[in-house]
Amino acid sequence: MQYSLEQKRTDAIISLDPRMPMAPASIEQAGLDLSFLLRLASKCAAEQDTITASHLAERMKLPKVIVNILIKELVKLAYLEARGLVGEDVRSDIRYALSMKGFEYAHAASRQCQYVGPAPVSLEAFCRQVGLQSIHDERVTPERLTDSLDGLVLSDALVEKLGPALNSGRSILLYGPPGNGKTSIAERTSELFRQTIWVPYAIEAGGHVISFYDEAVHHSISADTESHPKGDQRWIECRRPVIKTGGELTLDQLDLIFNEGPNVYEAPIHLKASGGVFIIDDFGRQQVAPQALINRWIVPLERGYDFLTLHTGKKFKVPFDELVVFSTNIAPKDLSDEAGLRRLKYKIFVNTPSRDEYIRIFKSYASGTGLVVCDPDLNLFYDRKYGGDVLASCYHPKYLLDFVGSYCDFNGIARIASLDMLERAWEGVFTSE
Repeated sequence: MQYSLEQKRTDAIISLDPRMPMAPASIEQAGLDLSFLLRLASKCAAEQDTITASHLAERMKLPKVIVNILIKELVKLAYLEARGLVGEDVRSDIRYALSMKGFEYAHAASRQCQYVGPAPVSLEAFCRQVGLQSIHDERVTPERLTDSLDGLVLSDALVEKLGPALNSGRSILLYGPPGNGKTSIAERTSELFRQTIWVPYAIEAGGHVISFYDEAVHHSISADTESHPKGDQRWIECRRPVIKTGGELTLDQLDLIFNEGPNVYEAPIHLKASGGVFIIDDFGRQQVAPQALINRWIVPLERGYDFLTLHTGKKFKVPFDELVVFSTNIAPKDLSDEAGLRRLKYKIFVNTPSRDEYIRIFKSYASGTGLVVCDPDLNLFYDRKYGGDVLASCYHPKYLLDFVGSYCDFNGIARIASLDMLERAWEGVFTSE
């Protein structure tokens, strides 16, 4: 069964996604220690002069039944004091404020960890949820693949290879000459997967908080569908993430990032890609050797899990559930040894465009930019420039036509990609050596 953005949720019972995390009914079901929740609640209370159970429930993303237990315990410990009703109605919420003793407790909690916000989910709950919404459970169909690649000019043979590789949810190596669409193909995976997944605001591991939800990579669908009232509000329903990194990738970015001041961790980028796609563009151009990166991923790629380390030295296991796409213009034999390349399950060569493909790309881009193309001139230009050792490339038409358009606009002449204009563009865009 597929759970897509297009599905209507008119009936709350029928439309309830069985993968959706359900709201905890008790502290035990929340998966966190009472002491941890009390410290977090006190820090949230310190943000305002007074709070109510409703405000605290919204801030911590916990059901009021749990928040009321926390408030009762904080009052019992003399950390919170009742300050009367919010309004004149006896049914309105009670306002609470931290006592002096409560402020001391909140400040001590902040010194231990400055995280304030939605209550984290347990590491166990995170691992379980990743398994429920695995990218391996979503089938890529030929129709979806065709739709996602719309606008790209690719050979039928290449598309036939891409389908099974993308559907596998395993690792893919796209290699071949530069400028022929490897990155574009990888980025189109954002349109390929339709299921939504649930992403936590934060994760608790060994008493430490790991910040997880990242607005830059996790795209919430809350604007499209309302959150189910029975769902655990500590999770956000999002599209499957597509995260791309390039030459800036380092080994440090694949480990927990410890922010010493607030004493909070940030999840590494590949963990944030859980349930989605992780693209390593320009593979081999990183400051670290490609063999070192592959060595770092041997266990995750082979066994489907990774190990992360807290600054205390404690290690813990996390799921590695994502489609990993490596894109490079370096020959595979120059990237890694056979043992490393074996971990990259699918290896797909993205070749230079044929004459027909080049012409199609050229005309498509010209049409989009309002440039007139003369077929005889284009064919003659192709024969002159690509008849020898120079190979055609998918990016050439854009660079040439951008030059032609700028030249015509500057000189106030008709926007026509004539043979003379294309020759002029070639000299202005590409080097002779």
